Amino acid sequence: MPEIVSGKKSSGFSCGQTAEDLLSFAWNNWGDGTASYLIDPALNGGSRSEITRCIHIGLLCIQENVADKPTMASIVLVLNSYSTTLPVPAEPALFMHSGSVSQ
Repeated sequence: MPEIVSGKKSSGFSCGQTAEDLLSFAWNNWGDGTASYLIDPALNGGSRSEITRCIHIGLLCIQENVADKPTMASIVLVLNSYSTTLPVPAEPALFMHSGSVSQ
Protein backbone atom coordinates (compact mmCIF):
# COMPACT_ATOMS: atom_id res chain seq x y z
CA MET A 1 0.00 0.00 0.00
CA PRO A 2 2.53 2.67 0.94
CA GLU A 3 4.69 1.69 -2.02
CA ILE A 4 1.91 2.42 -4.52
CA VAL A 5 0.93 5.79 -3.08
CA SER A 6 4.45 7.01 -2.32
CA GLY A 7 6.25 5.61 -5.35
CA LYS A 8 8.97 4.36 -2.99
CA LYS A 9 10.18 0.85 -2.18
CA SER A 10 9.63 -0.24 1.39
CA SER A 11 13.07 -1.82 1.51
CA GLY A 12 15.78 0.74 1.92
CA PHE A 13 13.39 3.56 2.81
CA SER A 14 14.67 6.05 5.37
CA CYS A 15 13.24 9.31 6.51
CA GLY A 16 15.83 11.91 7.41
CA GLN A 17 17.53 11.28 10.74
CA THR A 18 14.95 8.79 12.01
CA ALA A 19 15.08 5.04 11.68
CA GLU A 20 11.64 4.59 10.20
CA ASP A 21 10.40 2.12 7.63
CA LEU A 22 7.88 3.07 4.94
CA LEU A 23 4.92 1.45 6.73
CA SER A 24 5.72 3.32 9.94
CA PHE A 25 6.12 6.55 7.99
CA ALA A 26 2.69 5.98 6.41
CA TRP A 27 1.09 5.10 9.76
CA ASN A 28 2.57 8.11 11.55
CA ASN A 29 1.60 10.56 8.82
CA TRP A 30 -1.92 9.19 8.48
CA GLY A 31 -2.39 9.40 12.25
CA ASP A 32 -0.98 12.93 12.37
CA GLY A 33 -3.25 14.09 9.55
CA THR A 34 -0.25 14.64 7.29
CA ALA A 35 -0.81 11.74 4.88
CA SER A 36 -0.07 14.14 2.02
CA TYR A 37 3.64 13.81 2.95
CA LEU A 38 3.43 10.21 1.76
CA ILE A 39 1.92 10.94 -1.67
CA ASP A 40 4.17 10.67 -4.70
CA PRO A 41 4.42 14.07 -6.45
CA ALA A 42 3.60 12.26 -9.71
CA LEU A 43 0.05 11.89 -8.33
CA ASN A 44 -0.38 15.67 -8.04
CA GLY A 45 -3.30 15.62 -10.47
CA GLY A 46 -5.26 13.24 -8.24
CA SER A 47 -7.67 14.15 -5.50
CA ARG A 48 -5.88 14.34 -2.14
CA SER A 49 -8.99 13.11 -0.34
CA GLU A 50 -9.25 10.07 -2.63
CA ILE A 51 -5.58 9.24 -2.21
CA THR A 52 -5.82 9.67 1.58
CA ARG A 53 -8.86 7.37 1.54
CA CYS A 54 -6.76 4.77 -0.31
CA ILE A 55 -4.07 5.08 2.38
CA HIS A 56 -6.78 4.53 5.03
CA ILE A 57 -8.04 1.43 3.19
CA GLY A 58 -4.47 0.14 2.85
CA LEU A 59 -3.90 0.50 6.59
CA LEU A 60 -7.09 -1.46 7.21
CA CYS A 61 -5.89 -4.21 4.86
CA ILE A 62 -2.70 -4.80 6.87
CA GLN A 63 -4.39 -5.27 10.23
CA GLU A 64 -2.94 -8.15 12.24
CA ASN A 65 -6.31 -9.65 13.13
CA VAL A 66 -7.97 -11.12 10.03
CA ALA A 67 -11.40 -10.17 11.39
CA ASP A 68 -10.33 -6.50 11.32
CA LYS A 69 -9.35 -6.61 7.65
CA PRO A 70 -11.96 -5.50 5.10
CA THR A 71 -13.25 -7.97 2.54
CA MET A 72 -12.78 -7.23 -1.14
CA ALA A 73 -16.53 -6.65 -1.40
CA SER A 74 -16.39 -4.01 1.33
CA ILE A 75 -13.37 -2.35 -0.31
CA VAL A 76 -15.24 -2.10 -3.61
CA LEU A 77 -18.23 -0.64 -1.76
CA VAL A 78 -16.03 1.93 0.00
CA LEU A 79 -14.28 2.92 -3.22
CA ASN A 80 -17.62 3.47 -4.93
CA SER A 81 -19.33 5.35 -2.12
CA TYR A 82 -18.09 8.26 -0.04
CA SER A 83 -21.03 7.84 2.32
CA THR A 84 -19.49 4.64 3.71
CA THR A 85 -17.60 5.35 6.91
CA LEU A 86 -14.29 3.57 7.38
CA PRO A 87 -13.31 2.18 10.77
CA VAL A 88 -10.16 3.53 12.36
CA PRO A 89 -7.30 1.08 11.84
CA ALA A 90 -5.27 -0.21 14.75
CA GLU A 91 -1.51 0.24 14.78
CA PRO A 92 -0.03 -2.24 12.25
CA ALA A 93 1.71 -5.29 13.70
CA LEU A 94 4.91 -4.49 11.83
CA PHE A 95 4.91 -0.88 12.99
CA MET A 96 8.38 0.27 14.00
CA HIS A 97 8.46 3.10 16.50
CA SER A 98 10.75 5.76 15.09
CA GLY A 99 13.91 6.77 16.80
CA SER A 100 17.22 8.37 16.05
CA VAL A 101 19.65 6.49 13.90
CA SER A 102 22.64 5.67 16.04
CA GLN A 103 26.04 5.75 14.47
